[in-house]
Amino acid sequence: MTATDPRRWYALAVLCVAGFMVILDAQIVLLALPSVADGLGLSADGAQWVMSAYLLSFGGLLLLGGRTADLLGRRRVFMAGTLLFGLSSLLCGLAWTAGVLVAARAVQGLSAALMAPSALSLLVSTFEEDHERNKALAIWSGSGGFGATAALLIGGPLTGAFGWEWVFFLNVPVAAALLALTPVLLGESRTKSRARSYDPAGALAVTVALVACVYGVVDAPRAGWLSPRTTGLLVASVLLAAVFVRIESRAAAPLVPLRLLRARSVSGGNLVVFLLGASAFGMSYTLSQYGQGVLGYSPLRFGLCNVVMPMGAVVGSSVGQALVTRLGARPVAAGGLALVGAGSALLARVPVDGGFLRDLLPGLLLFGPGLGACAVAGAIAALTGVREEDSGVASGINTAAFQIGGAFGVAVVTSVALSRTHGPDPLTALTTGYRAGFTACVALAVTGLACALLLLRPARNQGPGHRGQTLDDRLPQEFRAAK
Repeated sequence: MTATDPRRWYALAVLCVAGFMVILDAQIVLLALPSVADGLGLSADGAQWVMSAYLLSFGGLLLLGGRTADLLGRRRVFMAGTLLFGLSSLLCGLAWTAGVLVAARAVQGLSAALMAPSALSLLVSTFEEDHERNKALAIWSGSGGFGATAALLIGGPLTGAFGWEWVFFLNVPVAAALLALTPVLLGESRTKSRARSYDPAGALAVTVALVACVYGVVDAPRAGWLSPRTTGLLVASVLLAAVFVRIESRAAAPLVPLRLLRARSVSGGNLVVFLLGASAFGMSYTLSQYGQGVLGYSPLRFGLCNVVMPMGAVVGSSVGQALVTRLGARPVAAGGLALVGAGSALLARVPVDGGFLRDLLPGLLLFGPGLGACAVAGAIAALTGVREEDSGVASGINTAAFQIGGAFGVAVVTSVALSRTHGPDPLTALTTGYRAGFTACVALAVTGLACALLLLRPARNQGPGHRGQTLDDRLPQEFRAAK
């Protein structure tokens, strides 16, 4: 598809609907968990695995999904993932036992690990680098914000009127529509490299490392951060990551070319996205617990009150892409994380008898735009200058950074909140813990801000209208011509 082909914007709409569906599914299931637990007789720990099974397979298989898209064809893998997502959603809705539901959620995670990086890499290969791609990435990020907003708006009413099964059935017609439109609007795209072989040893090492890391982090609040199980899993993930790097340095066709990890823009952008995900997921989890556990909000009321945050993220992503084009990724990412930290700091002052307008709205008004702006800046930094043949795995790394960062953030704020939950009155004790959780989100945002300032290169202005130096600009002229 050429840069002047008007169909590229329709193609972007298809890709954004896919991203919308993945985000919608994650958020809407969170609202439906109490009903799922009641319907299938799940304990609190069991209900957690409805989320964790998805996260383990999604986070653990993203890099493999991205490289598979590069090698087999991004449209083909996107369609396979969409088909599997629709079928697994149907199975989730029909689940007759908790075990079937958890297994189906794991398959959903696998399908999302195929869909998300292939969709993002199709976007990267469809739009040329600079202003147009930045605009497309902002629309992509905004679709995620709309997905989160829609989940908050329809999750409670849908569950209450038809039952929790329908939060999964909702995905089936959307997946069918995507499968019908994809062959018409999206062209095939794959690596042009002759070395189109797989890296099974690298794939096994990084997948097991990611699964061990995610499982260790998810289970840490219950098992304890210093427990033998948690430390063993985290140490194993570090050792396997070292083995993975060793394998990649010797592989003829590596799963993750080490040049990606050595590029400061790529590694810095993904680290910023990781810490942004930790702050965002940590804040959302803590806010949900405070709103429903302390203030007594119903899922519907809580969802309606908090629509302001994802809507703010949509606005932030739109403004952020325009600013990145003019100023570069560094100041936009730093500014976004400053807003995220400031919003979390305001939320860290919530009282036991809090109100939405007085105590929650000011923090959400800052947090949402900061989240949207930083998400776009981090993605642009992490994908700028990446070779076309590596766009799938680069997209997988970027998506994995946000998702695994989210798991890390939830685990951190949960541990901090539990350690600070004390007091004579139960609601006072919970509020004290949740304040500490919001304060932990401030610390995560400040750490991300420092990483943005240190690792993302500042734009080099060379007169009016200069777009800032990208990784491509620093490559030799012969290589840019070859690209």
